[in-house]
Amino acid sequence: MEHDDTVISVKNLYKIYRIGETRVRALNGVSFTIERGNFCAIVGASGSGKSTLLNMLAGLEKPTKGEIVIAGEHMEKKTENQLVAFRREHIGFIFQSFNLMGTMNAVENVALPLTFQGMDKKKRNARAEAMLELVGLTKYKKHKPNQMSGGQQQRVGVARALVVEPEIIFADEPTGNLDSNTSVEVMNLMKKVVREKRQTLVMVTHDNYLAGFADIVLRIKDGRIIEIEDKRGREDSDDIIAVPGKDGEKDEKK
Repeated sequence: MEHDDTVISVKNLYKIYRIGETRVRALNGVSFTIERGNFCAIVGASGSGKSTLLNMLAGLEKPTKGEIVIAGEHMEKKTENQLVAFRREHIGFIFQSFNLMGTMNAVENVALPLTFQGMDKKKRNARAEAMLELVGLTKYKKHKPNQMSGGQQQRVGVARALVVEPEIIFADEPTGNLDSNTSVEVMNLMKKVVREKRQTLVMVTHDNYLAGFADIVLRIKDGRIIEIEDKRGREDSDDIIAVPGKDGEKDEKK
């Protein structure tokens, strides 16, 4: 039974790629739910299906079969234009490569998603500055990316993801280009701001240590979820529902 606070619900999800005569099952019957306000890590080796799963949750790829409900809306039923609009209003992204605009300073980079929403300059810059303060970069708001360290650039990336006040933030190997100490700083920051704003963070990583910062860890192998670890205390267990569906154990029949 789904909790009222379920923000992501995935049921019996398959993604099959055809390569010549071969059928490759990138996802092979995945089912789980995630509650609002949780930090979820999807962990797996290269080729396990974790990036495919993230892309489908974000509406960047269509499933072969199955259901993806994000914030109450069916992603698999939306047109491309509807998906673009949904992402703009509900989702923030944090990328491994930072994806900052080199010609823009920190405030301008953070404000960029608000530009696409049509917000006026004064309001969007004020909100961008507030986000930079949240991630500890007030002193660097006029700096361009090449004037900042990798960790500072990723903090700008976190601020940019948060500025649209998204319900869900998707992070794809967000510390992949950072050293271990800076990675820990960024992970603690992400966990803190998600807690404070009661947003939902879904992170893909191959690193079990980084996954340890999450509330829920979904381990994926060969397109199936093989384990779900709930790292919250027993007193919080009612707030989390994340279990593999029975369909995940069944092979797809054609």
